[in-house]
Amino acid sequence: MTFMKNIINVVNLSKSYSAGIKALDDISLDVGKGEVLVVMGPSGSGKSTLIRTFNGLESFDTGYLEILGIRLDPNGDEKNIREIRKRVGMVFQQFNLFPHLSILENITLAPIKVQKRQKIEAQEHALSLLSNMGILSHANKYPSQLSGGEQQRVAIARSLALKPDLLLFDEPTSALDPERVNEVLDAMRDLAKKGMAMVVVTHEVGFAKEVADRVLFMDAGRVIEISKPNIFFQNAKEERSRRFLNQIIK
Repeated sequence: MTFMKNIINVVNLSKSYSAGIKALDDISLDVGKGEVLVVMGPSGSGKSTLIRTFNGLESFDTGYLEILGIRLDPNGDEKNIREIRKRVGMVFQQFNLFPHLSILENITLAPIKVQKRQKIEAQEHALSLLSNMGILSHANKYPSQLSGGEQQRVAIARSLALKPDLLLFDEPTSALDPERVNEVLDAMRDLAKKGMAMVVVTHEVGFAKEVADRVLFMDAGRVIEISKPNIFFQNAKEERSRRFLNQIIK
């Protein structure tokens, strides 16, 4: 698959914590338009820290990023961060829905407040997204009335409501009961089929095999390997990658 251009460029990115621990260690990578990059690695390897830099939620010390052509340097230009967040959606482990707002209100809040869209337009788009996610009947319910899988699909719809050019997923199924995982993965598969560029931190091997264009494996803040899924899962290039896979694939 050939990508027209990169929508993410990461150049020599590093971040250290006060104890001298390197969360990110001289990382360089790119993500193409329409690409699905799956990020895997053990706990504490820097996966979440990395993707949180892509929308300014995490700072860094050296190097730079270009997200959708907008540059981020270590000083964290707030204007550029705001511009990126208008075009980049993020779905977290915990659903982060406002409990006092209905599902419809959760989804329309940002388009109305941030993008200044008309309420009726925002609502129509939100209802269309809920329909695509298979949860239109829940539009007037509150988050506490939904299952975990349903809440995560609402969170995805909320991210899509801003009509993003890129979606980031930080272990979106890790907080779900096992029987709810496929509900969310199916929604993500559908987005991939429609050409949505995504960076997905996950340990869902089946999803990665089916949907990823490339798999990035991290350990100790470093990129160990970036390979196509058929190579990564069948004959990973690096010994560290193979040891990780032996642990998660039984």
